Amino acid sequence: MGEYSAEETRYSEERNTMDHSSKFIWALENNDIETIRQIPKSDLHNHFVLGGSRAYIKSRTGFDIWPITKPLFTMDQMHNWSDKNMGARFDTEQMRRLLIEAAFVQAKQDGVTVLEIGEDVWALATYFHNDIDELIDAFKSVNDRIAPHIELRLQIGLSRHCSIEYLQSCLEPFWGREEFYSIDLYGDESAQPIENFIPIYRKARENGLRLKAHIGEWGTAEDVIQGIKLLSLDEVQHGIAAAESDAAVEYLVKHKIRLNITPTSNVLLSRTASIKTHPIAKLYGAGVDVTVNSDDILIFDSDVSKEYLLLYNNGVLGAEELNRIRLNGLRHL
Repeated sequence: MGEYSAEETRYSEERNTMDHSSKFIWALENNDIETIRQIPKSDLHNHFVLGGSRAYIKSRTGFDIWPITKPLFTMDQMHNWSDKNMGARFDTEQMRRLLIEAAFVQAKQDGVTVLEIGEDVWALATYFHNDIDELIDAFKSVNDRIAPHIELRLQIGLSRHCSIEYLQSCLEPFWGREEFYSIDLYGDESAQPIENFIPIYRKARENGLRLKAHIGEWGTAEDVIQGIKLLSLDEVQHGIAAAESDAAVEYLVKHKIRLNITPTSNVLLSRTASIKTHPIAKLYGAGVDVTVNSDDILIFDSDVSKEYLLLYNNGVLGAEELNRIRLNGLRHL
């Protein structure tokens, strides 16, 4: 058989997209989680250490990791959960690699085809012998072995709790490595002023990284906009506090800032009262670029497919709106 023409290939791709969209909408309307899992989707806000398959971890270790069953109210409470359920038993080189595997197993089972995960800069010395090639290979080899169809967007992780000097020292081996797609800042939003990170983010921009940070999960709408301006961010992890200010929402729309939102996490950390009142509806309705993601599956017991179905079943967004969000998460920026 001859090769397909460019027009035929384009038609085939468009048809596949339409088929996926139709199936996704049908599955939402019919409460069919298994069909939702078959449809391509992204997970752009996943902390792999807590973002993997619970069943896979148990099959390999015998450990039961129980999710939370009622809302928490502070970051300390979440850290206490992590200490109790994860703790030192996962604090080895072997276990770190197991958690990477669990993240890809989970993503594959959930139909995720674009997965953005990465490693904390301090982990290079702790788990990978200060060898940046070893760290990169730990992710890429598992990607190739478990789910080669998944597009891995490898991320550099920064903790707000570390000093700038320490982070700058840790970052040296990461600079100039084209394998990394983005950089992300996470942790207690009040740990230190966000302007302290300007030199790091300026360097990250010079290295061609996509700039992200956790803001507006615990902070305010003003914090979201200030962080975007100071660090020249492309995307915000969470950012839901922006919905409290029309001016902030308008800023996000005007500057095309993406918010990678995790609804169940926001509810179970008491950042919003319920799924029914989640601000993703207001943000999407105003034209903000939003995606739906998992955050920490082991804690919150909700993967991306569950998140979409939960939003639909609670009347937050319609099936066609959620499909547009799904497609938005898959596009290249």
